[in-house]
Amino acid sequence: MSDAETPPETEFDPVAPNTGEEFEPVDVFPDSDDFDLRPGADSCYKCSTCDTNCPVAEVDDDFPGPKFQGPEQWRLKQSDDDHEIDDSVMDCSNCMRCDNACPSGVPLSQMHNTARGEYVSEQMDKLSVEYIRNRILANYRTSAFLASKVPRLANFAMNFGPARWVMEKTMGITSERDFPAFAKQTFRDWWADRGGQVQSRENARAARKRRGLPEDADKKVAYFHGCYSNYNTPEVGKATVRVFEEFGYEVVAPEQKCSGTPMFANGMLDDARRHAETNVSSMSELVDEGYHAIASCTSCSMALRQEYPELFDIDGIDKVAENTFEAVEYLRIHEDLKGEVQAADVDGDLAEEFAYHAPCHSRNQGLDRQAVELFRDLDGVEVEDVGDSCSGISGTYGWKEEKYEKSMEIGEEMFEHMDHAEGETGMTECPTCAMQMEHGSGYEIRHPLELLEAALVE
Repeated sequence: MSDAETPPETEFDPVAPNTGEEFEPVDVFPDSDDFDLRPGADSCYKCSTCDTNCPVAEVDDDFPGPKFQGPEQWRLKQSDDDHEIDDSVMDCSNCMRCDNACPSGVPLSQMHNTARGEYVSEQMDKLSVEYIRNRILANYRTSAFLASKVPRLANFAMNFGPARWVMEKTMGITSERDFPAFAKQTFRDWWADRGGQVQSRENARAARKRRGLPEDADKKVAYFHGCYSNYNTPEVGKATVRVFEEFGYEVVAPEQKCSGTPMFANGMLDDARRHAETNVSSMSELVDEGYHAIASCTSCSMALRQEYPELFDIDGIDKVAENTFEAVEYLRIHEDLKGEVQAADVDGDLAEEFAYHAPCHSRNQGLDRQAVELFRDLDGVEVEDVGDSCSGISGTYGWKEEKYEKSMEIGEEMFEHMDHAEGETGMTECPTCAMQMEHGSGYEIRHPLELLEAALVE
């Protein structure tokens, strides 16, 4: 029996976010290809709860907030054929907290993503520095692929002081942040060198035998590792594979591109669709073969399970959304993960006190208490929640020179909580939240799956 099947009444229920049932996004474009968002806009009764929960509006008095960016702007557009999308939509960080806050279920982030897409497509100067900068940031996978070919040179060049100064002055990419290091070996290279799916099948069978399970048990997952785990933190991808194999799962790492999250945030919907088509095609074929999709990054799982079906009409997209899970969530639902953790202990480098931050995109999936509750009974480890504030970086948002100070103001509450926490090691599931946590606190940041690996995998 899994710990998810009989949760104590006072604890987080991991089944709630995704039980495999069909996800039904609000259809804001019924029977029409026109830019019509009235079905969502008419559900808004102007309570302003979304505005009071918006981290950008909290620090920027000029930002009109989610209510304007969503339903109010759509009403204006429907009543005035000449109304253009307000350029303030580019100040939205795409944290998606407004979705959680709205008591009426207004699809605010869907409205914002669509608005940014129209603004960038029809109103933004394609020769402007802002557009070129945003396009580069949104397509991080392309630059990371190139950098991964010469990681030592790339790491030096990207953090060379004069080069960073030039990037800030010419491209508007802040020089205040250190660029994340590129790994000497990508996750995909490690996966291939290790033996790929064949080796994973052998490891899974051996683990089933150790656990007294049928060696031919139908336990298999398709891992969406994302760009950052591939190019920057392959240790997270390795931990994910090893933990799932320990539970007897055969892992495959299918063909994939970027989840599209940075593209949504920058209004590059055509780019996002191209990447989504590849991801949905490969993942839907595996779902047909009995696989579930897992992601170690909460922004990636959010994209596949919510943003894809909201924004695109790709064949197989609903099937993928129904069968996508965040990796730890999946194990909590399908295995007795809590029991395994309670019986384990950790020593060495990961016997720590952790300051845990739940990413906004984790909260949107109902997973914000997951790591804290899972690890509170793990011997040798203490995990302290550092509050419900946004980290402020919001993917590419905090890398833009004109938004850097705002991102740090948003993250100030989290930094203060980390400073007062007992531990001096951070923990989060989101790679860009990890950047912000490290930048603002100086702490080393780890992923929950790395701690699971240390606890459960010999």
